[in-house]
Amino acid sequence: MSGVLPAAGVDFPLSVPVLVIGGGACGLVAALAAYDAGAEVLVLERDPSPSGSTAMSSGMIPAAGTALQALRGVNDTPAIMAADVQAKAHGENDPAMVESICAASGPVVDWLVQQHHVPLILVEGFLYPGHSRARMHAPASRSGADLIAGLLRAANTAAIDVVCDATVTTLFADTDGRVAGVELQRPDGSAERIGCAALVLACSGFGGNAELLACHIPELKGAMYYGHTGNRGDALLWGEQLGAATQHLGAYQGHGSLAMPHAILISWALMMEGGFQVNANGERFSCEHDGYSEQAMRVIAQPGAIAWNIYDERLHQLGLEFEDYRDAIKGGAIRSADSVERLAEFCGLPAAALVATVAETQTLAAGQGSDRFGRDFTGRPALAAPFYAVKVTGALFHTQGGLRVDTDARVLRSDGMPLPNLLAGGGAACGLSGQGRDGYLSGNGLLTATVLGAKAGRTAAELVKSGG
Repeated sequence: MSGVLPAAGVDFPLSVPVLVIGGGACGLVAALAAYDAGAEVLVLERDPSPSGSTAMSSGMIPAAGTALQALRGVNDTPAIMAADVQAKAHGENDPAMVESICAASGPVVDWLVQQHHVPLILVEGFLYPGHSRARMHAPASRSGADLIAGLLRAANTAAIDVVCDATVTTLFADTDGRVAGVELQRPDGSAERIGCAALVLACSGFGGNAELLACHIPELKGAMYYGHTGNRGDALLWGEQLGAATQHLGAYQGHGSLAMPHAILISWALMMEGGFQVNANGERFSCEHDGYSEQAMRVIAQPGAIAWNIYDERLHQLGLEFEDYRDAIKGGAIRSADSVERLAEFCGLPAAALVATVAETQTLAAGQGSDRFGRDFTGRPALAAPFYAVKVTGALFHTQGGLRVDTDARVLRSDGMPLPNLLAGGGAACGLSGQGRDGYLSGNGLLTATVLGAKAGRTAAELVKSGG
C-alpha cells in the first residue's frame, strides 16, 4: 500500500460522485443507499468477486423493531437492543453511537428486505449470549455467502457498477484532508486513477496484518485468523495519515468454535441450547454462555489449543439448520456414538472423565447443584444418547476497533470535527464492542457493516448534492 499522497497536479481520467472501497456487506449496502439517495456510485473490490469477511460469517444482522419481528410477535425496541449492546460491552461504547445505530437497525433491515428484496428471515429458536430478544435477521441458510449474493443481486438490479480485481493502493488528498481520488492496481500490474466527490471506506479491519495485530492486540500472537486475508488495515492506515482519530483498537471478535483441521465455523447455538465444551482431559473449563468471542482465548489456553464441543441428537438437528454445520458433516468433522464411552474413544478423550462431565451437566440440567463456572443448565433438556462431538479451536474473526466516526458515518479528526468527504463503516470504523475481547455482542460486525454502510452511503450522497 502506497498510502496517502498529495492530490495537487494529479489527473483522474475517470471521476464518480461516490466511490466505495470494498464490496462486502458494508460496501454493497453503502452503494445501495447512495443510489437510493440519487447519487451515482462505483464500488471497487479487490477480489475476483465480492465476498469479504461477510461471506465467512453466518450472515446474521441484529436489528430491533423490524417488520419481520412484528410478524412473529417479538417485542423489541432500539432501547432494549441498546441496553443489551452496552451491557455486553461494559458500558464502554459511546452512548450516542449505540443509540443511533440501534435506532437505525430496524429501518435498515426493513429497507433491504422490502425495497431491495434481500432474502432475510427472523432467526428463532435460540438466543446468542447477551441478546434478550430474537433479533437476528439472516438468509434462510444462515450463510454469509448467501447474504452477499442477495446484496449483489440488489446492486445488479440497481445497475450499480462493481469493479472487481481492483486493489486500491493510494489515496490522493488535498491539504485539508479532502480526498480527490484513488489509484488502484490490476492483477496484471497496471494502475488506474479514479476521482471522487465522496469516498466510503468499507474495506474492513486489520485482522490480516500481523504487525498491526502485534501492536494493538498482542494477546492474539500466534492465534489462528479466520477472516479475509485482504483485511490489512488499509482504511485504518489511510485514515491515520489523513489525521483521523481512532478508537478501541484493542477490540476484536474471536470465536471459540472453529472445527479443526477443517476450519469450519460451528454455530454457538449448540452451546446456548445445552451443549458444552471440554478440553483434552475431558473436563469443562469455563462458562460457555459468557460468549463465543471471549471463549476463543479460553480454548486457545487449553492443552493443544483445542476443545471438543459435546452435544446430542437434539442439538445435531439444530445444527443442521446452518449451512456451515452441514459442510462440517460433509468434511467428516462431526463424530457421533451411542454412548459417552464410545464417543470418548472416537475422540481420544479419557472415558471416565468425559462420563463424569456429562453426568455432571445432566445433574445440573435437572436443577441439582450449581455450576462452578456460573452457568445455568436448567431450562434445556439434559444431553441424551446418541451423543456428538466436534474438535474445535479458538480464532480471531475480525477486529472491532477502527476509525472514529460520527452518527452519520463521517470520519472524525482527533478534535471531533469531520474530515471533508471521508466516510467509513463496518470493520473500517470503530464498532460497538467496547475495548477488548469480551464486549462483542453476537452480530455486532454485520450490525455496523449494514447500518454504518447505509449511513455512509446516504451521507456521501448528501455531500455530493450539497457540494460539501
